[in-house]
Amino acid sequence: MIDKLRDCFDEMIVYKDLQNSNFFSSLSLPSFLRDWLLKQFQDENGDFDIQEVSEFIKAHIPDKKDWVSIKDRIIIEHEKVKILTKITVDIDIKTEEISFSLPDYGLTNKETVIESRVWSSVRSELVNGQETWGIIELGYRPPDDYAKPKIPGKIKLLDFINFCPYEIDLEYFKDVRSEFTVAEWIDILLGAIDYNADAYEDETQKLAMLSRLLPFVEKRLNLFELAPKGTGKTYVFGNISKFGFLTDGGKVTRAKMFYDSSRRIPGFIMGNDYVAIDEVKLVQFSDVNEMRSIMQGYMERGTFNFGGYEGKSDAGVIFLGNIEQINMDEYSNMLTELPELFKESALVDRMHGFIKGWDIPPMTNNLKMTGWALNTEYFCSIMHELRSDVSYRSIVDRLVNVDGSAYIRHTEAVKRIATAFLKLLFPNVRTPKDISVNDFQRYCLRPAVKMRKIIWQQLAIIDTAEYQKENKLMPVFTVKDLSDEE
Repeated sequence: MIDKLRDCFDEMIVYKDLQNSNFFSSLSLPSFLRDWLLKQFQDENGDFDIQEVSEFIKAHIPDKKDWVSIKDRIIIEHEKVKILTKITVDIDIKTEEISFSLPDYGLTNKETVIESRVWSSVRSELVNGQETWGIIELGYRPPDDYAKPKIPGKIKLLDFINFCPYEIDLEYFKDVRSEFTVAEWIDILLGAIDYNADAYEDETQKLAMLSRLLPFVEKRLNLFELAPKGTGKTYVFGNISKFGFLTDGGKVTRAKMFYDSSRRIPGFIMGNDYVAIDEVKLVQFSDVNEMRSIMQGYMERGTFNFGGYEGKSDAGVIFLGNIEQINMDEYSNMLTELPELFKESALVDRMHGFIKGWDIPPMTNNLKMTGWALNTEYFCSIMHELRSDVSYRSIVDRLVNVDGSAYIRHTEAVKRIATAFLKLLFPNVRTPKDISVNDFQRYCLRPAVKMRKIIWQQLAIIDTAEYQKENKLMPVFTVKDLSDEE
């Protein structure tokens, strides 16, 4: 299959030596950034000069603790400095001044400026207002105390080169999927996210791992995962995509997540494809009632309103937590150890599906990818593009048959998850007839029903009187056979 992978994806594959090499793991770089570097420095045999890469990283990917020395170079020495990082741009309504922030280094909009001539050359890359990865060149605009009004000193943007300098050809990606069998494609997807497919026992384990990618390809998909320690939850949600956001537990507030009214800035739910809240058992949610109210509204509609600020986002919400083996039972209450936020059924009902993390094997060295695989940076960009393709949902609507009286949240959840599986496993499908009934049933609909059914089972335990009612029982979903249609 390696030759086929090379032929189909050409420059979009890299050699990942994650079992044997500790070079990149010692740098603590996310996978998409590591593969970006590999793409720049690897030769056709997968070899690269460690010294050359080290020098690039030292020069362009400085540690946070080096930020003071970088400011010294920019402000005191008047140097021009290039670094590879993520940048967010904002435009002040009153002054029309354009500014930027560098979240990884704590540089805020108040300390920066983008002059009009520079903005005209970079606006197409940065105008969306979301965090964008790229190589940025920084300089300094000194203060002018004689101007009226006085002009404060600020760090200025001199240039920006997009982190993804190549065009993402989504249609080619869709078409090339037809060159591979389902089994081959599953293995390719695992390699793209750094996992060695040969180390899994069976297809069930592989698909359980890939189910973590569903929010990467489908907008506003809300998932719950409880898993044993060491199965890679944090790794997948924190390293694979430059478009996602992983919180590391601690305290989650309305201001951090949705909108900070005192600073008038949106929270991390804005501008990301998903927000994964890690170690959910240990998370402290400030003002539980406020968080539950705003969270329920957002998870239902994708909008929220606080203090006159109306926010809208496509980010899915994923809750991640560890679970002891004795509690790995979907037929009993698995939510007893979770924070108060999850003790009411209304919030749980807005979760579309549940990932059984105990079906995913604990991480071992054998599970690390060693060999040629899809560039993670390229793959995460493809997944990001797939989110906006609504054609897959129309195909699912045509194929899925369910009674019209079925509870709408069950129906929507199953269809949304099935759509995500279709995008992930069968991106080449353009019409309902392009996928067999058996394949759609096996790889899209059946897994979607199972994931939603666990949510319903938990709801029926939390709120038996409500979710054992006939109109809220889990409905029967079937696949329409459209092969005879004209």
